[in-house]
Amino acid sequence: MTVAPNEAQQAAADMRPEQVRSFTWQSPDGLTLFGREWPAVSRGVSKIPVLCLTGLSRNTRDFNDIAEYLQSTGHPVYALDYRGRGKSDWDPDWRNYALPVEEKDIDAAITQLGLERFAVIGTSRGGLHALAMAQRYPPERMAAVILNDVGPHIEMRAIHRIAASLGHKMKHPTLNAAAAMLQERLSTQFPAFGPEHWHKLAGQLTSEREDEYVFDYDPTLAHQLASQDDGTPVPDLWHLYEKLTDRPVLILRGENSDLLSVETCQRMLEMHSNAQLETIPDQGHAPVLWEKETQERIAAFLEKL
Repeated sequence: MTVAPNEAQQAAADMRPEQVRSFTWQSPDGLTLFGREWPAVSRGVSKIPVLCLTGLSRNTRDFNDIAEYLQSTGHPVYALDYRGRGKSDWDPDWRNYALPVEEKDIDAAITQLGLERFAVIGTSRGGLHALAMAQRYPPERMAAVILNDVGPHIEMRAIHRIAASLGHKMKHPTLNAAAAMLQERLSTQFPAFGPEHWHKLAGQLTSEREDEYVFDYDPTLAHQLASQDDGTPVPDLWHLYEKLTDRPVLILRGENSDLLSVETCQRMLEMHSNAQLETIPDQGHAPVLWEKETQERIAAFLEKL
């Protein structure tokens, strides 16, 4: 796997300092939340804005590479830090780290940004948000969805794996130490990753604070998964996926994913005549969207909107 800059990424890197802008917005209950905008590189044609929604404990830096690529092709791109993640305020009540609360935060951001028509890239939890958004945003608003390694059926063994590590080993003396921990946890999901990839991933997921590298989320987020055990019912979200059948869907699946199965993908394709599947080799949950082939596939999907 290579992460060398492709031509479009290099074009984005050559832009003026305003290539990435930060913004904040207020949640309905008064938290200050953080987002990032990658303004489109003008190519004479206005392309659909793209809203990027992160995974459970992730932050906007997960989308650096794909956002730079899409902005260089003419798309404005936005990414949001949920409450308790990245640079957003932490919630004093961990029970508010819940999908119904976060969806109101997302809606407030969409309103502030003035997004009249947009596409969504949802990674893991972000994809669950995209499924729910189909009930609130018709295809005239949310025109298409890219589901990054998530679907209406979630394999509980992946939830157990994530729950076992969430909120643990939050602080590391060096970035290399954080990278080594990630490699220990995720090497079976990403067997082709070398030291440079683990180092890059650690840089996305941690921030330097008082000479330590700290994972960028509120550790009380772990309470959300603490009750998950073998007796927990498997989430059934097929009724939400059915709401997406009136707009194009691109499903990205990591070849080694333990959260999104081949069988679930097959059923998603059977249910939706305008759904497409792209399997990303040598990656698991969730694909990092760094490589040129995946970026070009996403751009080609969006080009038709």
